[in-house]
Amino acid sequence: MPAAFRLYLLRHARAAWAQPDQTDFERTLDDVGYADAEIVADKAADRGFVPALVLCSTAERCRQTIEPFRRTMGEELDIQFLDTLYTGAFDEYHSLISGNGNVSSLMVVGHNPAIQEVFFSLVGTTTAQGAAPKGFLPGMLAIIEFDTPPETTTSGNGKLAALISASS
Repeated sequence: MPAAFRLYLLRHARAAWAQPDQTDFERTLDDVGYADAEIVADKAADRGFVPALVLCSTAERCRQTIEPFRRTMGEELDIQFLDTLYTGAFDEYHSLISGNGNVSSLMVVGHNPAIQEVFFSLVGTTTAQGAAPKGFLPGMLAIIEFDTPPETTTSGNGKLAALISASS
């Protein structure tokens, strides 16, 4: 039986340090980050992982991380850019996930520590630590499946279907 809801959690790929006149919000991916984002997008597309909706932080490094997904999964990929994913904490991320029960699958592109906290919360600490012992690293994509729609998801009831990184 297919999952009722599939959640994709994507942490932005590796970013360069801010330049002297640049804010944290404006930081861009470094060369490794660009390459890793391309690899992860290709791996996800090859496995048929295509979200119905993408919610992405407005920070430049997140915009750059999602661009390879648009190229590999199709220009029609529905991407919405939200400031709350840049500034938000765990509660904001969880509310956005819970509030999107009208889609079968959702990708959230964001930042640590919030994205890691959501990952640990939804799959459980034991599973999360086993799958990502060094934490939810830059460019990492977790695919989590649920038997219930997102508005009823609770801590620990997600099943980790896959964890994709450039090195895995």
